[in-house]
Amino acid sequence: MAIPRKFKTEECLRDLTLALAGPTRSLNAYDLLFALLTPREREEIALRWQLVQLLAEGLSQRAIAGQLGISLCKITRGARELKSGPPGFRQAVFAALRRHHPSKNR
Repeated sequence: MAIPRKFKTEECLRDLTLALAGPTRSLNAYDLLFALLTPREREEIALRWQLVQLLAEGLSQRAIAGQLGISLCKITRGARELKSGPPGFRQAVFAALRRHHPSKNR
């Protein structure tokens, strides 16, 4: 009996999460992403990460669209995830903001 595709996807995502969370040095995680993703995928993930950080800083969606040259649709998805997405996602975004702006109390 074949395993449903959705299950395989979920299993792979969980495994990738462990791989990303497991390295004790950020260089290992960077190397993992660099090897796993195509240049275009790396650009896309970096852009999405940047836009959610700008949203978390309080910039408007229109300001972000102008600054990054992307559509409001892409930003709206990031805003939705930041507002009601998984708690671990929000924690990661705000932890990154604290690292970049230690004087800001979040």
